[in-house]
Amino acid sequence: MRVLLVSQYFWPESFRINDLAKELVARGHYVAVVTGKPNYPSGKVFAEFKSAPNAFSDYFGADVCRVPMLARGTGGLRLMLNYLSFVVGASVFAPVRLLGKRFDVVFVFEPSPITVGLPAILLGKLKHAPVILWVQDLWPDTLVAVNAVTSHRLLAAVGSMVGFIYKRCALVLGQSHGFLDRIAAYCDDTAKIRYFPNWAEDAPATADVTPAPEIPPKGDTFDILFAGNIGEAQDFPAILDAIELLKNRTEIRWIIVGDGRRSDWLRVEVARRELDQCVLMLGRFPSDRMPSFYARADALLVSLRADPVFALTVPSKVQSYLMAGVPVLGMLDGEGAEVIRKAKAGLTCAAGDSAGLAKAVLELSAMPKSQRISLGENGRGYAESEFGRSVLIDRLEGWLIDIARRPVQAQRRINGQ
Repeated sequence: MRVLLVSQYFWPESFRINDLAKELVARGHYVAVVTGKPNYPSGKVFAEFKSAPNAFSDYFGADVCRVPMLARGTGGLRLMLNYLSFVVGASVFAPVRLLGKRFDVVFVFEPSPITVGLPAILLGKLKHAPVILWVQDLWPDTLVAVNAVTSHRLLAAVGSMVGFIYKRCALVLGQSHGFLDRIAAYCDDTAKIRYFPNWAEDAPATADVTPAPEIPPKGDTFDILFAGNIGEAQDFPAILDAIELLKNRTEIRWIIVGDGRRSDWLRVEVARRELDQCVLMLGRFPSDRMPSFYARADALLVSLRADPVFALTVPSKVQSYLMAGVPVLGMLDGEGAEVIRKAKAGLTCAAGDSAGLAKAVLELSAMPKSQRISLGENGRGYAESEFGRSVLIDRLEGWLIDIARRPVQAQRRINGQ
């Protein structure tokens, strides 16, 4: 099977689509990727890519087609131009660079923005290939949740675009059960909507990993690790409030590994609140380094702002945290919190509940070590059974093959031809 992956984000950025490309190649499929220049989450094109772009044109056998794109930079206007530039770059340059190449199916990875679906649909039409869209972020709902758009007219226009994209897809996959009804509101055929969660990356147990040397030992501490994007959705104001409530507990240390649009704000706030002694900000590291940081942690923190759309979301880091075998602290609502509770892998509190998070930290830190080990083991077992990488990619591969084999006439009806 010949698979075209379309994603605004790709290696050396850290996203699940990297794993999918590598695995499909390993299973004997030809894979090409249409993507932009790596600049997430800092907003600046990665220095290693700028110095040697040709070194990033092959990923474990997948051909990587990078199209012109404006980096995210800072500010809402620049982000909007970043989204638009990828649509233009992928629509204009990808058809030329892929000229003469045949594909059986086009797979779209959509963690935001939904506009990534537009060039994918064009490419599907040009290649006479069905399009499958994996929805990681709900539009227009997310735009409302982060106050990015307040105009009802503009939101309606975005909703129309979402419907346009969904209508032309052979399958629309939602990363959580909660997504499915919201997808159905914009989809003309609910039969093509499927639940497909993020898988947990294969990773050794933390006991078998050398702990990250970047985290200095500090005696008998209780270390809480947050790993990932530092943005609006993660509600760092509430996290800082919890840290402030516990700043006199000198044995509790908060470690932040990652980067994002609110990183500079976070550094300023940590200094302003005089939390430097209990907060360690280490910056961004490659995804393959994450197990070494997990191995240093006594608890792993995941958070989302209080909003109905975020209550439908399961952050992809939840699966990674569970597989790490370390207790999880969740300050979030809905399906993400429910996964942690079902797994019996840690403690949760409501989104935005700083006092609840501080209480959970104290409760977890007071537990006997044997009890915390049991929580971590519960999480790893649950991740292996519910979010196993091989099982989920098997399922996706089956859908890809099935869709690719549909009669050409049916594909043309889906693509609006």
